[in-house]
Amino acid sequence: MKTDDLVAMLSASVEPVGRRLVVRTICIAVVAASVFALGIILIGPGIRPDLTTARAFTFLLLKLVFTVVIVGVALIYLTRLARPGGEQKTPSIMAAMPFIVIVLLAAISLGFAPRSHWDAMIVGDQWLECLFSIPITAIVPFAITIWAVRSAAPTNLVRTGAIAGLISGGVSAMAYALHCTDDSLPFVAVWYGGTIALCTLAGAALGPRLLRW
Repeated sequence: MKTDDLVAMLSASVEPVGRRLVVRTICIAVVAASVFALGIILIGPGIRPDLTTARAFTFLLLKLVFTVVIVGVALIYLTRLARPGGEQKTPSIMAAMPFIVIVLLAAISLGFAPRSHWDAMIVGDQWLECLFSIPITAIVPFAITIWAVRSAAPTNLVRTGAIAGLISGGVSAMAYALHCTDDSLPFVAVWYGGTIALCTLAGAALGPRLLRW
């Protein structure tokens, strides 16, 4: 058989992968990752005991808005980056916006507080737990997200891995917020934002190895 005939035969029945299939697979993976992270918090440290109070519930909503927006924006980016050449149509500035907003709100909060309160507002009581809990809980969500993206064909593996790490960190922080009793905006900006950024950097480092095809 001639080469041209073989190529024609192999390409005759090739059909493009449905765009909706990629989006559906990634969305299902992120939902599964969220359920896993929530389960870890419920089974492990548990939900904060004062959640029935108005103050605790209000601050929980603020944390959830921050983390849900991160996951939502990153999810849109990931569905684009999972397709060949998707990075050319996907500027990353919007992924940074939630972090910029929370840092500005934290700075305003510190500006209205006495300097003697700054250390307590930034460090809180659970900084060490937050530092370890969010990245560790994010490991399985990251693996689930990477598995979903591998079913597509990303071409910028560093950037795709970073967004997968951003999603896993956001999902983990979203679940951890149900347990954490440190509510100041500077704490959220430093420890939630910092650990999510750490997950993003880890994803960027691991992306080329895990997404290679």
